[in-house]
Amino acid sequence: MAMAKFVVADPKTGRCYQIEADNTPLVGKKIGDVFDGKILGLEGYKLEIRGGTDDSGFPMRPDIHGSRKVKVLLSAPPGFHPRRKGERRRKTVRGNTIAPDIVQINVKVVEYGEKSIPELLGLEEKKEE
Repeated sequence: MAMAKFVVADPKTGRCYQIEADNTPLVGKKIGDVFDGKILGLEGYKLEIRGGTDDSGFPMRPDIHGSRKVKVLLSAPPGFHPRRKGERRRKTVRGNTIAPDIVQINVKVVEYGEKSIPELLGLEEKKEE
């Protein structure tokens, strides 16, 4: 069982939530794929994969197919942020497919459920009087 950190971005509130869960149901899915939030305990939610990082810290890139590590010439993010106009550099990045050694997966909410995310995760703040 491969555990991964899921960073769930909520575009309505602008907040992010970190959930630790098993990533094996998502192995083989690509950046841009939508999956059921039930995997993370978010009943009724639909989540879209936006990116991630492997166990060595290399970022996933949507334009590289497969789940392998490759050294490519980059001129824009993700994986490289140029300092000067026209700067390019050869960097190691991951492909766009989730593999068991991906340890962080970034997801975005595309369809909301009945309850709010903090309610489902047990993060509701108790109001003191």
